[in-house]
Amino acid sequence: MEQILNKLEIKELVETYCDLVNEGRTITQLIEDGEIPRLTDCTIQPGKVSDSVFSDKLKTKNGEPIRLMFRTNRISTHDVNRGSIPFKDQVLAANHNFMLKLVKDVLGSSQFEIPNLKSTSTVIASENVKIIKFENVIRMYMAKSSTSTSLYQHYLNGQRTFCGHVLPENLFVNSKLPYIMDTPSTKDKNDESKEPQYFFDNNICTTDEYTQIRNSSILAFGIITQFLKDKGLVLVDTKTEHGENSKGEIVVADEVYTLDSSRFWKIDSKGNLELDENNNPKSFSKEFARGMIKDEKTQMFTKKQANEIAVRYIEGYQFLTGKRFSPDLRPREQRIKESVNLILDTLM
Repeated sequence: MEQILNKLEIKELVETYCDLVNEGRTITQLIEDGEIPRLTDCTIQPGKVSDSVFSDKLKTKNGEPIRLMFRTNRISTHDVNRGSIPFKDQVLAANHNFMLKLVKDVLGSSQFEIPNLKSTSTVIASENVKIIKFENVIRMYMAKSSTSTSLYQHYLNGQRTFCGHVLPENLFVNSKLPYIMDTPSTKDKNDESKEPQYFFDNNICTTDEYTQIRNSSILAFGIITQFLKDKGLVLVDTKTEHGENSKGEIVVADEVYTLDSSRFWKIDSKGNLELDENNNPKSFSKEFARGMIKDEKTQMFTKKQANEIAVRYIEGYQFLTGKRFSPDLRPREQRIKESVNLILDTLM
């Protein structure tokens, strides 16, 4: 394992640079201000935590359509933006890039490989694939969760069928499921968990497409589970998004196995869950941030809370990967502009 940052060093890093890494114009403003002329007149698609830019004129030398994705420090819980978390964009970029190497052969990827682009780059170069519009959620535990799409909330409300799976009566909070379950959800303003037939009936995907996504995702889930075993962690659940590329292949189209998209729990040498002072599993995920929310509709994180969350993200990244977090401390706008030019010079 590399010489990773200790908690004091992480706190000092966050407190020193928290304002600097959150400063800067949005990608929309940068383009409108003429700072990135090659993206003038492109379509800008805002998202919850990242923004995308694409255009008919953005194509690789081989004619593949390019989509540039710009990670931000925004954090969303319960489908509401809660503010900015210092370094979150860089942590998740490095987290995703590390995990993608482990599962790319199974899941494929829309992402282009760009030599000399830092693993913490918050600009991602990918093919502008045709998105298959559902969230692919795979679960191994019934994790306690406050989100409406969670299996836990459905079970708590007395439902014993979830996304087509019949649930036993003896489940309890944070218990292991009888088997790995595919539990897809819609991609709407307010997501809903649905059984696969819903997506077939509404022409969102075909049975063959769904089967491929489900089977490859369960295999990838097993690969990550095995990787985490020696680290004293279990993979609880994860969600991915997929699309069809210009070759007709179904590939993963968003982040994989990050602290935002997945839950990771600590286990002891006997394989039992380690619990905290509140009897909850010791966890690396965004769930701890959700737990800070008292008002789901309007609450924003304070600066103190945002910094605390940033520390947890960096700790989680280092624990998952064994890698030292080495941030890019150049001004945010400089990082964005130079990354865009490097990507476009390489691909076009």
